[in-house]
Amino acid sequence: MDDTETPARTNQDASTDLGTIPFNRPSIVGREMELMREAIEQGHTSAEGPFSSVAAEILTEATGGRSVLLTTSCTAALEMAALLLDIGPGDTVVVPSFGFVTTALAFVRQGARVHFCDIEPDTLGLDPAHLETLMDETVRAVVPIHYSGVGCDLDGIKEVLARWPNAFLVEDNAHGLFGTYKGEPLGSHGRFATLSFHETKNFICGEGGALVVNDPADVDRARVVYQKGTDRTAFLLGQVDKYS
Repeated sequence: MDDTETPARTNQDASTDLGTIPFNRPSIVGREMELMREAIEQGHTSAEGPFSSVAAEILTEATGGRSVLLTTSCTAALEMAALLLDIGPGDTVVVPSFGFVTTALAFVRQGARVHFCDIEPDTLGLDPAHLETLMDETVRAVVPIHYSGVGCDLDGIKEVLARWPNAFLVEDNAHGLFGTYKGEPLGSHGRFATLSFHETKNFICGEGGALVVNDPADVDRARVVYQKGTDRTAFLLGQVDKYS
């Protein structure tokens, strides 16, 4: 090649010239390093430290839940919901056809069969009309996703569920913290709801999630599941003198 020839351009060169649109930009407010340092200096870097307690209180108020349990991911929160509903072989769970894989897998790992429901074009959420055609006596849970923080047609979904008393609403609210549906917080309409704090979500901590428990009757058992089958929460609350 002589000095007058132009080197061949690659796709990488073109991408550099044109720039790329990032999939997401993490929400950073500026105090992260300060607060992480404070947590380390206080000696509380695991769950149930001062920052975790404050976060749980904020989330409980924001969602209107009876209890909020911080988890390692939204996936873990969905798996807890499946355990608390006693989902197992012979049960069916309905999830949207558009969404992240663990909305389905959290229930499949318990042995349930999954039905995929069509979505509505305006909300990208679960379509109540198609949901109606999927319901039968084996359905134990319906798990709509509030995609991009846009609330599903919860009135329509709850109208369908009202005819099937053994099927419960679990809101996958990974995207929708502080969102509302007709003035009520997303995550407050089902028996359980889940949140995500993955890097791609509105509020982040790298990974992380939460289970919102809305039925008072589920609170104690949810705490036992959260504590790996022990009553450690009751011990921390001073309700028992030791835990097992």
